[in-house]
This record gives sequence, structure tokens and C-alpha cells, in this order.
Amino acid sequence: MTAIDITDPDLYANGLPHEVFARLRREDPVAQCLYEGRPFWSVTRYADLTTVTRDPSTYSSARGMTNLPDLTPAQMAARRSIIDTDPPEHVRLRKLAMPAFTGRRVRGYEETTSEIARTLLRDAADAGEVDIVSAIAAPLPIRVIVGILGVPEEDTDHLVRLSDELIDSSGLADDAYGNVTPLELLPFSSPASHALFEYGEQLGRERRAHPQDDLVTTLVEAQVDGDRLSEAEYRNMFHVLVFAGNETTRTAISNGIAAFIDNPDQLELLHAQPELIDQAVEEIIRYATPVLHMRRTATRDTELAGTQIRENDKVVIWYASANFDETEFPDPLRFDITRPVRPPQVSFGAKGPHHCLGAPLARLEINILLREILAQGLRFEGNGPIERTRSNFVNGIAALPARITRR
Repeated sequence: MTAIDITDPDLYANGLPHEVFARLRREDPVAQCLYEGRPFWSVTRYADLTTVTRDPSTYSSARGMTNLPDLTPAQMAARRSIIDTDPPEHVRLRKLAMPAFTGRRVRGYEETTSEIARTLLRDAADAGEVDIVSAIAAPLPIRVIVGILGVPEEDTDHLVRLSDELIDSSGLADDAYGNVTPLELLPFSSPASHALFEYGEQLGRERRAHPQDDLVTTLVEAQVDGDRLSEAEYRNMFHVLVFAGNETTRTAISNGIAAFIDNPDQLELLHAQPELIDQAVEEIIRYATPVLHMRRTATRDTELAGTQIRENDKVVIWYASANFDETEFPDPLRFDITRPVRPPQVSFGAKGPHHCLGAPLARLEINILLREILAQGLRFEGNGPIERTRSNFVNGIAALPARITRR
């Protein structure tokens, strides 16, 4: 049993605890840990994590779901989304959602994304001194995703607030937004989830009656062999898209610009060699590791890296460790935009059925942001301490004061 509580949010107060994960990879790569007094296995090496992600028949996302806490059957039934399913149900949901994320559809988002990124960066550079999170990292992905979903522009700030309150709802009363559902039945145990569900359901009803060229219309009309998303499936899909489409890309951008502030030579290299943009995108995603972990549950007795795992054991895979595994990534703590893209970073779920459906969109947004940074000749320097999100789930930055200059 490891003596360090790697689920303690305070452990991440200053960023990822690299020394802790390095020791686990070296000394106890499948370590027994405790969460709320109950044991689980922490998987910290790259090779072992990919073994888990590629074998959903042994390591289930549906049995016990993907949360660290153990949930009751009622909680699982209320909260279950595409993330918390296994094949064949996962394949079914993925097929129904896939039309919104084909290569053609994602490429169609490029012009809108470029316009948003260009405007945000221009305004931030004009201001000179800004909080990178509120000026760039937060508004870019949420404006893109709400535009794709078909959310009216005037509701953007509302959805940004709800997304923030999923991670930290400490300031909300249980009945906020008219919530009457017990918090334990809501994703993140937050009344903001109730508000997101309500908003998504209303928008879905409007699109069923008046279809438009947007993602919500695609979801409510999608069918495979006559099969459609149920109302509950659509509601949970909308919730996942708003959160994942906003929070993960926002976190990648925040940490990416923070990395450029700490390593200005890398931004200068990118200005000199813009052909490195694709590699820079992958390095930003690796270095940021927006989601720290996911949980699986063993469906049978098995062995992982010489450790005996029993049926129904909780197995937690730590992307925050695997992305810095020194056996896969030489000098892993160095931010290096020339780093080869193989082996691939695992921030989007590694290979396997749960590879992130929205990964192409996230890559597009970061790629376009870098292109616009180069086009406007922008440089960044720190202008105060970074404020990090108190979380053991997302590698979030709440505030990143910076100066922006043009050259």
C-alpha cells in the first residue's frame, strides 16, 4: 500500500507531482492505494496503461463506471454517458455521434475557429497585460463548441459558467438552477449538471421541431439501422460535449502557453520553423495532460505487470504519469516541440475504443491558435503567479497572468 495519497487534490496545487509518479513507475507501477477508505490499483507506466485501454473486455468502463468514487446502481443509471460504456453499447453510441466528428465536418469548423482565435489574440495583444485563461484559453474552445452545437451566442457565458461549476460547485446551493435532483445522481455531484441537462433538452426539442446545420440537430436526427439516441442518451451526450469540448482544450491551451512562457526558446523556434506546428500540438497535449486519470473495473481475475488483480477490483489509469514515462519519452519533463509524435501521447485516452471522439477538434483548435500566434508575431511572458484549479481530475489553470507583445 503506497503511503502517498495520489488522489489528494492538494498534491496537484503546484502542477503535476512528477517526482511522486516517477517513484511509482520505478518502484510500484501497479500500486495499491486508497480512496475514501477503499482500495484501488494505480497504473502509472505507459505500457501498462495502454494494455488496460486496449482490453475493454477485461478492464470495463461500464462496470463501476469511470469515476474514482464507488457509485450506487441508481447513481450509475442516472450519470451514465458514452464514456461509461463498453462494446457493443459503446460502439452503438459512437456510431450515432460520429457524424458530427468526421474529418469533413471538423474541417468545416476551421474558418469559424480561425476567426475566433484571431480576434481573441488580437484583443489580448492590444490589451498587453491579460489573464491568458479568461482572455484566450477559456473563450476559444467554448465559443467553438457552442457554435458547433448551435447554442445562441448570447448563451455562451452561461455555458462557460456551468462548465466551470462542474469542477468547482462549492459556491452553489444544492437547489441552484432549480435543481431538485439529489446531487449524488448528477455528474460531478453538481447542480450545474442539472442546468446543463435542462439547457440541452430544451435545445434538442427546438432542433427536432426546427432542424438547423448544427451538432445538436445532427445528434437528435442521427440514426444507424433505424436506431436513435434516447432522450437520456442525448442529454448525457450534450453534457459530455460541453464539458469535454471546453474543459480539456482550455486546459491544454492554458498549460501550453504556460510552457511557452517557461520555455521562450520553444516559441522562438516555432516562429522560425512553423512546419513544427503539428509536433508542437502533440507536445502541448502531452505536456498539459488535461485529464489526470480514468477508472476501469476488472471483469475477471487477471495479472498486470506481475500484479494479481481480482474481478471487481478498481483499476485507475494515470495519464498524468504515463505521458511522462521516461522509458517512452526521453527527458520527459522537458517541453520540446521537436519531440517525435511516436510514441503518441495518451491524453486523449490512448489507443482503444475510448479514444476521444473530439480529439480531431481539439487538435484543430490548438493548431489554429498556434498559426494565429505566429501570424500576429506574438510572444508571452509571465506577469504574476499561476493559480491552479484544485482538482485531482483535471490539470487545470484558473488564472495565468501574462504580458503579450508583438514583434
